[in-house]
Amino acid sequence: MTMAQAGLTRWAGLIAGSAALVVALEWLHIPAALLLGPMFAAIGFAASGRALKISRPLFNCAQATVGAMIAAAIPATIFHEIADDWPLFVLCVGSVIVASLVLGGLLARFRVLPGSTAIWGSSPGAATAMTLMAESFGADVRLVAFMQYLRVMMVALVATLVTRFWAGGDGGAPATSPALNLFAPFAPLSFLFTLLTIAAGVLAARLLRIPAGPMLMTLIVASVVQDVGWVEITLPKWLLALAYAFVGWGIGLRFSAEILRYAAHAFPRVLLSVLTLIAICGLFAFLLVKFAGIDPLTAYLATSPGGADSVAIIAASSNVNMPFVMAMQTGRFIVVMFTGPILSRWIANWMVRRAF
Repeated sequence: MTMAQAGLTRWAGLIAGSAALVVALEWLHIPAALLLGPMFAAIGFAASGRALKISRPLFNCAQATVGAMIAAAIPATIFHEIADDWPLFVLCVGSVIVASLVLGGLLARFRVLPGSTAIWGSSPGAATAMTLMAESFGADVRLVAFMQYLRVMMVALVATLVTRFWAGGDGGAPATSPALNLFAPFAPLSFLFTLLTIAAGVLAARLLRIPAGPMLMTLIVASVVQDVGWVEITLPKWLLALAYAFVGWGIGLRFSAEILRYAAHAFPRVLLSVLTLIAICGLFAFLLVKFAGIDPLTAYLATSPGGADSVAIIAASSNVNMPFVMAMQTGRFIVVMFTGPILSRWIANWMVRRAF
């Protein structure tokens, strides 16, 4: 078998394995299945020594598509909800971020994970964005992905259990994501303008050369053109599936047997950190109930540390204040995404100075 044939065989195996894992994760209602399936499949290929590589232009375009998806999920109306109760939002968002930074600092202090990697991996939200940006700021993207998606899955699991318990134990059917329909109809003209917006973001990132530029610049460009009414961001599910697959492969193919052993060794302490953050956010929810008069389930879902998409699905099937929940989740997402690089770098540098 020639090298080209071997490469094609490996790609066929990776695609088939990714598809099978996506189907399995969707059936289990695991959040971010379209990204986690390809990432897990790529980790398996990389750890077994079957090397493959994603080209940088494809990975950049996938990042840019994720940026457009984020912009589409943050309508301008969400800022009105935040403005109405801004002191509450500032206090809650700031408290969750501080708690996550302290936990990340402790993981770094006790050498569970390297300093900047621990800080990036502990960020309470924007899992895909944090993973994509982490590498540009010197963190180990593999371990950041391990921490972030462990948190996403644990938050979704605990939030589902709390919601069912609060509903009195019977809670009806568990909250699930909509059926995966890759080829649902869409507006072709809006899709064309969305592609042009993504291309503009990629071009701007190439000219400005900023970290995680394709995602961040496309997010900014798409948000502007969407909010002024020029473009309705339209991303068919099949395009998102491709983008998530390339992002997942780009991360997963960098793993090795050695890094998997490292992650397994760190797993108990990282899991303890995640559960501690969830418990702290539960305390913040209690304070919202006691001092702000928010109903308990709304308060809990609003303060859950990340996994905004899965929290949205759970909230939609529950009797909660949906605008408040999503405004809190979105507000923290935005703050984490734009302050994460600054805070992570500052804390990592501070810890290095303290070590000497």
